[in-house]
Amino acid sequence: MDVLQKIKEDILNNLLPRGRPLRQVVLSNRYGVSRIPIRDAILSLKAEGWLVDHGKAGVMAPNLNWKEAEDLFLMRAKLECLLFDMAFEKIQSTDLLEAKRILPELDGSPLSLVVRGELNWRFHQVLYFPANRPALHRVVEGLNKQAVRYLGFQYGPLGYFQKSQAEHEAMLLLIESKLKKEATDYLREHIVNAGTLLVSYLKRTDSSG
Repeated sequence: MDVLQKIKEDILNNLLPRGRPLRQVVLSNRYGVSRIPIRDAILSLKAEGWLVDHGKAGVMAPNLNWKEAEDLFLMRAKLECLLFDMAFEKIQSTDLLEAKRILPELDGSPLSLVVRGELNWRFHQVLYFPANRPALHRVVEGLNKQAVRYLGFQYGPLGYFQKSQAEHEAMLLLIESKLKKEATDYLREHIVNAGTLLVSYLKRTDSSG
């Protein structure tokens, strides 16, 4: 696991508490690497929303909130269904085989939250890639990378993982049956339901309004 993934894992597991300032020298000592890979990791983490600037020379992991989560899942539902619609007729049997191969990996134990999030994106990515729309694909990938920050809730107190896996399998059956509208509607429901569950939980636990 590289330093980028280690920082993500520590944020998800609250080993780097949200809202507290972090400095390059502290992170360099913590992970036993020079400041150069730490600097590069910070740039990537800021681009993905994992870190934000704090003060003149530091960063911090921002607190999670229901408004951001709702925005992410609303955008995912719109854009992923658009990309999936463009890809549907171009999905090949080899794509379906690759998607099926990923599902057992997602069931593997133990898996870190970051790795599980990456595998979840890979599953969806296989189904979107045939659209051959790189600009839209990059936007969708960015939204998924930001959404990984909320996996601690979805796969923890919300217990959504098994339901998500069952929905993945059902979606593959719809694709194999060439039911485009049904598959697209199911994908939308898959994303919206996950977002609704997450947002409801965050609203109950968020005192900031």
